[in-house]
Amino acid sequence: MGIIIDANVCQGVGDCVDACPVGVIEKQGDKCVAVNNDECIECEACISACPHGAISMQ
Repeated sequence: MGIIIDANVCQGVGDCVDACPVGVIEKQGDKCVAVNNDECIECEACISACPHGAISMQ
């Protein structure tokens, strides 16, 4: 399991980066990407934090 960030929807705000308690998401350039998906605890904090709805659970 883990998160999926839709690069076509992501605006790179970065709220998801701050919301993730285990550092699964990083901002790279103008987009946010899941870099440590195996560490995801499925708390869904990133989903709630994303103002554009770019994040879903796998």
